This record gives sequence, C-alpha cells and structure tokens, in this order.
Amino acid sequence: MAHDRFPRVRPYLLGASILMLLIMSAGCDDRVGADALFVDYQQRIGNGLEVDVPSPRQPDNIAAFPARDERLFDIPDLRQGMLDVYALRECGITSLVARRNNQLGKMAAPSQHWLYELALWRKLRGCWNTDAVTRLDEEDRQRLLDLTRTKTSQLPSASWNALFGSREWVASFSRVSSPLAPEATIPLTESLAALNYLRHVTLNQFNPSWTTQSSTLESHLYTLQREPLTAEILRSLMLATQRLTETTALLEARLAERPICYKNHSNPDADRLYDIFIATFITEVQPYLATLSRTSRQWLSAIDALLNAHSVSLPAIDEYRKHWLSPTEPAAPWQQFNQVIQHHVKLWQDVWRSCNLMPKAENDAGA
Repeated sequence: MAHDRFPRVRPYLLGASILMLLIMSAGCDDRVGADALFVDYQQRIGNGLEVDVPSPRQPDNIAAFPARDERLFDIPDLRQGMLDVYALRECGITSLVARRNNQLGKMAAPSQHWLYELALWRKLRGCWNTDAVTRLDEEDRQRLLDLTRTKTSQLPSASWNALFGSREWVASFSRVSSPLAPEATIPLTESLAALNYLRHVTLNQFNPSWTTQSSTLESHLYTLQREPLTAEILRSLMLATQRLTETTALLEARLAERPICYKNHSNPDADRLYDIFIATFITEVQPYLATLSRTSRQWLSAIDALLNAHSVSLPAIDEYRKHWLSPTEPAAPWQQFNQVIQHHVKLWQDVWRSCNLMPKAENDAGA
C-alpha cells in the first residue's frame, strides 16, 4: 500500500477530475466519519466506472463480551475461624483478614481484591522465613502450610479477576461504540502504557521484591475506561473490511464485462478513473487504512501479550479472544482486514498494469 507504488497524477487531468469529484460528492448521504470516507470512495469509483453502486450494507457489530459468570473465577472466601486466624497472628495477617471481611472489603473492586490476595500471600509465604513459624505448634504450622498453598494456587485467578472483573476493562469492549474517525486523536500511548503495566504486574505477582501501589493500578485501569478503544478498533477493522470488499466486488463486476484497457494501452476513460483513484484511494483512503493498520496491530498485539501473561483462562474468554482479538486467526477481524486490503490493492495494480500506468523503476540501479 506504499504511496510510491503508483505514478504521479497527470497535472493536465487533475484539475478537471477534482472539479468532477466535487460535483459527485455533493450527492453523498449524511454518513459521517470513516463510513463517509469509504462510501464516498465507492461512489466516486462507481461514477468513474460508469456503473450503479449498490447501497452499502450496515456492518455487523462486535459480539457481546462474555457475561460476568463466564469470565470470572470463583475464589472461595477465607473460611478460617477468627481463633484460627488469631493463632497465626505472628504472621501479621489478623488485621488484613479483618479488613477483607468487613463490609467495605466485601464491596471492594476486583482489583482491590487482588491486592488483598497478593498481600495475604506475601505475608503467609514470608512467615516461613521468620522466627514466628518456630513459635507455632504443629497444628498451626500445618494450618499455615495449607493456607499458603491455597492462596498460592488462587493468586493467578485473583489477578485474572482483577482484570476481567473491572468495569474499566469491560468498557473497552462496549458494543455501544463507533469506528475510529479519520481525524480522531487516538490515546494510544497512554492506553498501551496501561496494558503494559497490567502485563507487568501479572508477570511479577509472585516476585517478592516487586511492589505496586493501589493508586497506580487504578490509574492505569481508568485509562482504559476513558475510551472503548478495543471496540472502536474492532469496529473500524470490520467497517473497512466490508467497504473494501464492496468496492472490490464493484470493480470485479465491471472487469467481468469488459477490461478497462485493451492491449496495454490507456484511454480517456482509464485516465479519468486513474485520477479518481489517486484523488480518493491514495490521497484519502490509504492514509486512514495505514493508520488503522498500525494502530490495530499495536493494540491487538499488546492485548495478546497481556492475556498470554496470565497462567489461567476461561473457555468463554478463549473463544472471544480467538474470534475477535487474535492477530493470527484467519477469520478474526485483523486478518480479514489485511486479506481484503491485499486483494483490493492487487486488483488495482492489475488494472493499472493493463493500462501501462504502473510506475517504472526510477533507474536501473533501483535507487
């Protein structure tokens, strides 16, 4: 899709073409954003081909994010009696468990539940390396061992729930969203930093020397809530895929009737279509596709890395990830988008090659 694949438009044809394009665009409907860009492209190409353009079909929405009970692990509450917990008081867990079991603790956000589980696991594990364990009787040492093992096995599920139970993360997959507009300022830097931080805390939760602050964790989660970036990117990919598929079908149907050029020679109709192509696809559509391609690749790769950092998962999320978030699955939006672009660009290249309008090498050395 690089710009240098196509030759410069002929100056003596561009002026008349732009005037014609302005007249043609006056008949466009009230679509906005990226859809207006693609529909305008379709209509201009249809006029250049002198064919009727079918009404663009409304793209499908993304699938609903899995329900809460399908995306979260059930982590049983600590069932130790207060006397049992008090017996382990020298491990420093008494006040921690009490705060967790009060009303505010029970209503805390999933991210705060994970921080509690993390703090409890560290205190239990650390207790084995202090003199406190020597002052426990045999029954309490076994209780400490069992509790430590339980909390060790539960910690990955707690960090998973911290992500998939947060309203901030779920909001990123909102179906009440729109494709990214061509002129939109995408908060990609801050959002990628949030995903990278969440990946970092997941990978380091069993690292005793690593620490995190509640305010830092909540700040990064809030960044994801400010804009449903995942949904916007997915819907942008789906819109672009559908509109390019429609435009490709329009061109293929016309070529099935008769070629644009004969015997490798251009003609006035081909020159006019070529100028429309330069003024619309190369100048307007291609920059949007390039930005969308770069943005979606970075974002979906970061999500993939974050989910790979978790040692646990659930079937409903695995399915959603495969069908919607995968950067490699052929039927997922990212791969569909790339396949459609490649097909669309190749078709145009074949047309311009048949008209002898493909660019020549700048020199024999290929410089």
